[in-house]
Amino acid sequence: MTARELDAAGVTAPALRAAYTACRDLNARHGRTYFLAARLLPVERRCAVHALYGFARWADDIVDGLDRQETPVERDRRLGLLEEDLAAGLRGGGADQPVVRAVADTADRYGIDPGLFTDFLASMRADLTVTDYPTYQDLYRYMHGSAAVIGLQMLPVLGTVTGRAEAEPYAAALGVAFQLTNFLRDVGEDLDRGRVYLPGDLLAAHGVDRPLLEWSRRTGRDDARIRTALVAAAGVARGVYRDAEPGIAMLDPRVRPCIRTAFVLYGGILDAIAGDGYAVLHRRSAVPVRRRAAVAAAGLARVLAARGRAAVRGDLPAGPPPCRSAGPGGRRAGR
Repeated sequence: MTARELDAAGVTAPALRAAYTACRDLNARHGRTYFLAARLLPVERRCAVHALYGFARWADDIVDGLDRQETPVERDRRLGLLEEDLAAGLRGGGADQPVVRAVADTADRYGIDPGLFTDFLASMRADLTVTDYPTYQDLYRYMHGSAAVIGLQMLPVLGTVTGRAEAEPYAAALGVAFQLTNFLRDVGEDLDRGRVYLPGDLLAAHGVDRPLLEWSRRTGRDDARIRTALVAAAGVARGVYRDAEPGIAMLDPRVRPCIRTAFVLYGGILDAIAGDGYAVLHRRSAVPVRRRAAVAAAGLARVLAARGRAAVRGDLPAGPPPCRSAGPGGRRAGR
């Protein structure tokens, strides 16, 4: 985390500055598309967004980390410890993990519903035992905790020009759209972990089941039935993007370029998958670097235009809210 971002966010305590920086570093290593879009946010809001995504990445790494020697029971124990640490942080009693300290501070500042974190960790825990989803409705219940709540957590940070409740369904839908994109891109990798995140009824409608997917992954051979099912799954994802898009106009004008950039880049992953012939069982599709740079440049132009309009109107940037539990400055300022 840069000093400019921390100063703009009103984060002054050295330990807390280090915690937010750890979140930013974690995101920089793992999420190219997300990290590029986050650079377009107003400077005072970047810390909070990095904290939210950093916590999500930390929990995900517990479930799917590189240490394959850990059993599901051991991973469940680590999730339980994370949950206890988060509960302590949200109560204002401090937290052990830097990532948890940062996200607890963000939740306090922006009044984020603690239940959203509970739902998120429940879906993370499901990954330890659930290996497939018979219907889209079953998958959606999982995605509520793993993706929709991320959009809902982000909403207080981003700000809206409507009532927050009006924007919430769109924020949730955008989180689901992003995750459906990841599921499609990562079919092969998820299969290696023993999981299938494509709805069983959608696969069955096109004559596909897990053994066929495993055969294709193992042999490197294609099957027309698999391609047809993947095209259908991409169609579902594109429909959710359409449902989510009207919500962008409900956001604070200064954050719209960031979310629009993420919207375009993640939608571009679907285009890249199609361009690769839906060969997701054999390789990972990605938006070309040149395309990412062009979209980011367009987003930056929109950011500058939004700032120019705000300057003409005489609008002042909204500063970060103080910690809600302690009034101006917050109890955490001294930690």
